[in-house]
Order: sequence, then C-alpha cells, then structure tokens
Amino acid sequence: MATSDAVLRYLGSWKNLAGCVGGLVGLALHLFGVAGSYWLFVVAGLYGFGALIAPPAKVTLVTDPDQEAAFLRTELFSLLTKVRGFGGRVPADVLPKLERIAEVLNGMLAQPRRLRSDPDALHAVTRLVGTDLPLSVQTYLNLPWWYAAARGADGQLTRQLDLLLADAERTASAFHEADAQRQSDHTRYLEERD
Repeated sequence: MATSDAVLRYLGSWKNLAGCVGGLVGLALHLFGVAGSYWLFVVAGLYGFGALIAPPAKVTLVTDPDQEAAFLRTELFSLLTKVRGFGGRVPADVLPKLERIAEVLNGMLAQPRRLRSDPDALHAVTRLVGTDLPLSVQTYLNLPWWYAAARGADGQLTRQLDLLLADAERTASAFHEADAQRQSDHTRYLEERD
C-alpha cells in the first residue's frame, strides 16, 4: 500500500509533469523528422531531463506530535517484545531495566504536544528510542551466546542500560520540572490564601 501511495504521489508531482512535457517535445521532434530512428531514446532522455530539472516536492519537516509519539511508543514496545521473545538468552536484569526505561520514556511520550515544545527532551527521547536502546540490545543479540559469555557482553549490556536509564531519568526530570514547580506554587498559593 505504501508503494502505491508513493507511485500516486509521483504521478501527480511536478517532476512527472516536467518529464511528460519533455517526452512530448521528444515526440514532436520525431514527428518533424529530427529524432530519426532513435526517437524512443530521445523521448526517454527528454522525459528524464525534464524530471531531473523539475523542483522537488515540498518536504514537510514538522509532523503531527501525536503520530510521532505513537511511532516512538510502537518502536519501544517492539523492542520490549523482541527482548521478551529471547527469554533466557538475555541476562535476567535486562528486561526489568528496559521496562523501567520504557516507563520513564512513556511518561514523556504521553504528553506529545508538551514534548514537541521541548526540543531537548524530544531529541533525547527520539535518540534513546530510535538509536541508543535498539543499538545496545541488537548488538548484544547479534553475538552468539557462547561468545557473549566469554567476552563479558552481559556486563556491558547491563552497564549500557544503566547509563541509558540515567539519561532517560535526567531528561524526564528536566521535562517534568515545570509541572512540579506549578504544583509547588499552587500549594504555596493555597496555604497563603487561608
């Protein structure tokens, strides 16, 4: 389905339109006898040239925060499911650490609009979910169990997850600081009101 969407987008694009104009010019050259017996190559070449010089489609860099958060949550859930599927292959303390990291990250992903308004937190969450966690886990899972045991990879994975948990908690703490301050201010307001 994604492929058919891409094809439909291309068919309606400026690149295709410019290519078609180039192809029509090539066909006109053939009809006037300029292209000769190589007219098919001329038409294809002018189509390609037109498609190359046409402006690219507008790139939208800003996505819907809700969709972005849903995508990150899905990636995180996939990673947890993958680790659960390996059962006894991963050290016993890995899954609880991953679940704790997921819990901390989900606390921020549950507020996608606030997360979007905090670029540092958004970058940290995206990096953790999209790169750091999968890289740590997948690199470990790529190793045969006997090689991982001989090289102390279990300890390295555990250490990496400890560092990633500290990073996630530091990011979440900064992210939730404003709410904590608002709560504290409200308490002080209520106390002073009496």
